[in-house]
Amino acid sequence: MKIKIIAVGKLKEKYWVEAVQEYSKRLGAYCDLEIVEIKEARLKGDGEALEEQVKAEEGRAILEMLNKKGSPFIITLEIKGKKLSSEALAEKLNALTLEGKSEIIFIIGGSLGISKEVSEASHLKLSFSDMTFPHQMMRVILLEQIYRGFKIIKGETYHK
Repeated sequence: MKIKIIAVGKLKEKYWVEAVQEYSKRLGAYCDLEIVEIKEARLKGDGEALEEQVKAEEGRAILEMLNKKGSPFIITLEIKGKKLSSEALAEKLNALTLEGKSEIIFIIGGSLGISKEVSEASHLKLSFSDMTFPHQMMRVILLEQIYRGFKIIKGETYHK
């Protein structure tokens, strides 16, 4: 199975980069992982209309990265999305594999969130919490949960 993570923005702090590298290495035993970084659009001023312009610009870049070949299953990370336990996420990953899905794309938006168009392209809107997390941290949390999911699926020790 191929897992692609499309994330807005570059990881800046060394500790986030190292955490992503560690989980990427661990996931190598379970899937083909690809992480694609989209350039973060700059907000030039204040106001809701300008924020929507930024999300639209980032959204166009995200939509260009979606692989339409092979019908990937697209999961967006959204505060108002569905909340799943680690076990339920593992069950979803396993079910997608059994359904013949060979690629799952996770999308992490920028600091303002994702555009309406990207949200509408999603098959599953996933929320990790009602709390807001830095999108750099979310990349690490997402990787850890995917790794945990594969460990649960395989019945291997890690999940408690």
